[in-house]
Amino acid sequence: MHHDCSANLLFSALAVEDIVSMPEHDEQDVRELPAYGIAEAAHYLLVPPATLRAWLAGMSYGADPHRKLFKPVIKPAATSPLALSFVNLIEAHVLAAIRRKHRVDMPAVRRAIDFLRKEFRSQHPLADHKFETNGVDLFVERFGQLLAVSQGGQLAVRELLQAHLKRIERDEKGFPLRLYPFTRVGETDQPKNIVIDPFISFGRAVISGTGVSTELVAERFKAGESADELAMDYGCAREKIEEAIRCELSLAAAA
Repeated sequence: MHHDCSANLLFSALAVEDIVSMPEHDEQDVRELPAYGIAEAAHYLLVPPATLRAWLAGMSYGADPHRKLFKPVIKPAATSPLALSFVNLIEAHVLAAIRRKHRVDMPAVRRAIDFLRKEFRSQHPLADHKFETNGVDLFVERFGQLLAVSQGGQLAVRELLQAHLKRIERDEKGFPLRLYPFTRVGETDQPKNIVIDPFISFGRAVISGTGVSTELVAERFKAGESADELAMDYGCAREKIEEAIRCELSLAAAA
């Protein structure tokens, strides 16, 4: 993927005036600008694109003539075309924690998130730093009440949420700064070898500590270079190269 630096800088400069910032900040920053399409974000988050689209755009459910439409649970940075900001990516990352344990009842989840939105006075409660303190308990309690989830089920949801929250690095004001996405399905105790930083490589995934694009690593791997050769070339551990390949390709290809 190639980017025109001047074009991106111009886009950012123009977009700053058009998008309202989150309440906690006086000025708009790059973390709130539309930056990820559905396919790319779903790839980073390890969730089906259709699921992510439903979270951001809503969807109809039920059978005719009683078909209903529920509203989105995440307010996207842009709707035409549908695009996520880095903050939206954080919200979806947190929401994915629930999906990994329960079949998500979206109307119930939306009501639980609306409760937090009012409680925190935040448009993005799942990305709010308050969610890491009392927010998890408030959400799990309300979620459990809405879906009659058992105490054991609530504990499992709480543990998954906390595991996902540990992948988020925040700035001194508590605003999301970096996301260390999962690269393997079904595992929560993973090394933080891959990072998404909106201030590095246009917010694309890179190998942590290097700034090297995972896409570039995967392209070189597909072209025939070995993981060992790439590790030597970039001066990092083979494990990080393998994680970069997993991030862009399949686990089988990286093995």
